[in-house]
Amino acid sequence: MLKPVRWNTFVRDFIVIQIGFALFGLSIAMMIRSHLGTTPWAVLEVALSQLTDIRPGRMSILVGAVVLLGALALREKIGWGTLSNILFIGLWEDMFLFYIPPVEDRLLLQSVMLLGAILMMGFATAIYIGVNAGAGPRDSLMLAFHRTTGISIRLGRAIIEIIVVAIGWFLGGPLGFGTVVFALLIGPSVQWGFKLFKVRPHKPEELIEPVEAAAD
Repeated sequence: MLKPVRWNTFVRDFIVIQIGFALFGLSIAMMIRSHLGTTPWAVLEVALSQLTDIRPGRMSILVGAVVLLGALALREKIGWGTLSNILFIGLWEDMFLFYIPPVEDRLLLQSVMLLGAILMMGFATAIYIGVNAGAGPRDSLMLAFHRTTGISIRLGRAIIEIIVVAIGWFLGGPLGFGTVVFALLIGPSVQWGFKLFKVRPHKPEELIEPVEAAAD
């Protein structure tokens, strides 16, 4: 269940994965500040943060830990990148929320922020999954759902996001038009990111093992 650490490329991988995490945190902050509706996960996390008085980024760390348990139950492999995802994206998110001012009554700019954030999140997902250090907890759940059901990544991601946003809205989270747009477009965005960076979400074990043996 644990991916081995490739120590010979660890420094490079850590830098690349942090770029992905930073872009991911920035995309969440952009959606929140656009005031057109947050991501489905952020709807849930903001709702929980309002109930507990914990910052959204910090709450995402707690939610990520819980989601990881679900991915593990579906026997998805995790690695140091998975644990780093849980910790760092929330910290990046809170930092960008501090620096990005809220935008209201400027629909064109808000729409650009929304669509740019969705595209950025898809690419960010592909960047850190491409490091092959273990996907983040939410993406691990997405990949496990894809692997166990045979449903496409696009459809599987959409199903998960719709369930999450429904729970978040029920708890009083900031559901908006942008949330619906995100739920519809994030799947294609992730797939475009996979194609652009030539990422394979599950590599055949027979291809991975020789590389790992050479690294050892």
